[in-house]
Amino acid sequence: MKESRVLPVLLASVKFASGYLLASRAYELHRDEYLYLDYGRHLAWGYLEVPPLTALQSWVTLALGGSWFWVKFWPLLWGSLTIYVVGRAVQRLGGGPWAVALAGLSFLLGAYARLNFLFQPNSFEVLAFTAMCYWLIRYVQEPAPRWLYATGVLLGLALLNKYSALFFGAALVGALLLTPLRQVLATRAFWLGAGLALLLWLPNLSWQVGHGLPFRHHMRLLHDSQLVNVTVAGFWKSQLVMNLGSLWVWVAGLLALLLRPAWRPYRAVGLVYVGALLLLTLLHGKDYYALAYYPILLAAGAAWWEQWLSSRPRLGRVLRPVLLVLPVALSIRILPLLFTIEPPTSMLALGQRYQKLGVLRWEDGRDHPLPQDYADMLGWRELADKTRAAYEALPAAARARTLILTANYGQAGAINYYNRHRTLPLANSFNGSYLFWQPAPPAGGWEHILFVDDAPKADLAHHFRSLRRVGEVRNPYARERGTVILLGTHPDVILRNYAQQEHRRQLAAWGQF
Repeated sequence: MKESRVLPVLLASVKFASGYLLASRAYELHRDEYLYLDYGRHLAWGYLEVPPLTALQSWVTLALGGSWFWVKFWPLLWGSLTIYVVGRAVQRLGGGPWAVALAGLSFLLGAYARLNFLFQPNSFEVLAFTAMCYWLIRYVQEPAPRWLYATGVLLGLALLNKYSALFFGAALVGALLLTPLRQVLATRAFWLGAGLALLLWLPNLSWQVGHGLPFRHHMRLLHDSQLVNVTVAGFWKSQLVMNLGSLWVWVAGLLALLLRPAWRPYRAVGLVYVGALLLLTLLHGKDYYALAYYPILLAAGAAWWEQWLSSRPRLGRVLRPVLLVLPVALSIRILPLLFTIEPPTSMLALGQRYQKLGVLRWEDGRDHPLPQDYADMLGWRELADKTRAAYEALPAAARARTLILTANYGQAGAINYYNRHRTLPLANSFNGSYLFWQPAPPAGGWEHILFVDDAPKADLAHHFRSLRRVGEVRNPYARERGTVILLGTHPDVILRNYAQQEHRRQLAAWGQF
């Protein structure tokens, strides 16, 4: 009998709506979102941080006006499609409505609530990995070439989304080699699917090769500033914490995929998780990099629980409602961590409650009053408005000779986003992909420079006729608190030459530009 798609569609609808309804507008966009939105102004086959698929979404978002609704539309869309695929995977593994509901609640009330709220490449990655595992299940049940072709296309799109899709590809091939599915590797359909993946990725791969593989420099920077603080114990503790509300579901799913005789044909799906998590552990990947591998385990675990309880009806009458209620009950206490329902003042009061979970630890390895993601969603509009006010205070004739230069991509992106419908030159930075977008100086050079920096150099004033502070971020909860806006007039030749040399030096560090 054909499975009904009503419940998976309903869960997807709830997922999409909850992202909007359970969000406090006390928060602004996240630091990273501003960078990705600026990609949409500069479409290309490559960027210094991630491949170009996010840029296409940004271009559409800005074309539609760039409102908060459209920024959040993409991660919520990918999250909704993911929960739909999870529901369908449950059904393909023999689960009924109860199992679909269990897997759906586990996904809705887990770490994906927060992940699918941020406009970053991560949400599409979760969808892509989940769908490819689902299509592997479909291939086992119906060895038709279309599942391999679809997997190839989606792997190609995943590579255009994040380079971490290479880890998934490696884990998938390794899982196939370790199971009887290794025979798939000898089929024409497999290699055609692999060819489709390479064909889709080829423009970005060519961009990387043609520019000396800037991905390597990005990974070095990431390692030195963030990954160096990741420990094996911390990584695995986070795996348990992020998925604590569904621990008995995904662990059961993993064990069933690896050990259950009736599911031996699907063992490769479980081995994908094992291989990928091993790679992430060895390479000191961030904890949330692994989130893309859990949804398919939720599907398997929910299906296993339903089938196991069906042979134990008396126990099932007790455990079925308990297992459905548990994710809801456990999520109530951590709901402010899953959804941005509490404003900063309330989150500050609740902070100590969550300290032992490690959610207050930032990339610098230290604990702070607010979770890093929350502090990264504050102070940006204030910064943008004060920068615009400083610019408009200049004489009209001087504005065309004014450069807005920031210390990091979040500052540049936020200034550009909140002033997107105003007359203001685009802010720039020597940080990340903004190195590509530096404006050409006017004849005679810049007359005024608006510096936005959280730690301006002490000797900066020596290179200007005058340098004064014209603004500062004062939001007490913002990570950018204390960031200052400085107005420098008539920079000297030394500074102008230094800026040009620094620009060339930064680009050379990334690759061949």
